[in-house]
Amino acid sequence: MIYKKNLIRKFWLDGRTGTTNYFMLLLAMTNFILITYNFLIEDNIIFNNILSDMWIYTIIFVILYFPVSILIGRWHTNTQLSVDVTMKMYRDPIIAKMIRTLLDVQTGDASQEEIKEFRKEMEKIEKRNID
Repeated sequence: MIYKKNLIRKFWLDGRTGTTNYFMLLLAMTNFILITYNFLIEDNIIFNNILSDMWIYTIIFVILYFPVSILIGRWHTNTQLSVDVTMKMYRDPIIAKMIRTLLDVQTGDASQEEIKEFRKEMEKIEKRNID
């Protein structure tokens, strides 16, 4: 049997991604529905008359939840995501070295040896195979 390099690590990444993006969302929604129905609606006479069945409450919750989550996600993508990426970029030494080298080449401050070394580093990154 032939195993690809880093196959276990890829499965580990896929499992974590699936858990955080999908399974935890489903679990959190179910938890929220059960807790709010139990503490807010079931014991309250006014709410219990309107939403007497948990399935009705669940359907209403899901119908309202997705448009609100889409709006919040759109807001996050349009406003906060660029800040997150910028902050991560400021901490990345490879990006800093790339920009510095490009500036040095443009201004003529980079020697041919520095340019060759930078090109080798970029080629190593491009050729990196995680299979």
